[in-house]
Amino acid sequence: MVGVDEAGRGPLAGPVVAAAVLLCKPRPAGLGDSKVLSARKRAELEDAIKRRCAWGVGVVEVEDIDRLNIFGATMLAMTLAVEAVCARIGCDPLEVLVDGNLTPAGRRPEWRWPARAIVKGDAKEPCISAASIIAKEHRDRLMREAAARHPHYGWDRNAGYGTPEHLEALRTYGPTPLHRRSFAPVAQMEMRL
Repeated sequence: MVGVDEAGRGPLAGPVVAAAVLLCKPRPAGLGDSKVLSARKRAELEDAIKRRCAWGVGVVEVEDIDRLNIFGATMLAMTLAVEAVCARIGCDPLEVLVDGNLTPAGRRPEWRWPARAIVKGDAKEPCISAASIIAKEHRDRLMREAAARHPHYGWDRNAGYGTPEHLEALRTYGPTPLHRRSFAPVAQMEMRL
């Protein structure tokens, strides 16, 4: 059984990232929803998961988010993540548990696995919790790297979300290539420029 979760559906900038994890036995202790774990605990768990379990990541960049819409891009990222796990383990999982109320089944032509959506699955299913941790840590790293290239937006602190600091920088400096043009605050800013 493989768990899948995403990080980065709501931000104004950066990619959407999904992770898929096939847990090992014994599974890492302390798994939980990545949003409620401390940064230190997430980093420790990410290391344990990556060392001991099969995992994969799918990243969909801003251009594809704007082309597909964020929902479609999220479904694609999840598909890519499960494909990466399949490549690592050399076979398909029996079932994929997806955090949320919808799965990519029937929404992505490449999706070929039996899937079940679980609302708040990142707090209920350990394999989804593990995927939540991998996805969040991976995306946060990408946004810290992007912050070094675009320091005005505070992405190392806000991960691209529309915080007051980020919105003020957007008004002052305008959008970067990493901003999602299909998201209203960025689109409105582009109209003013």
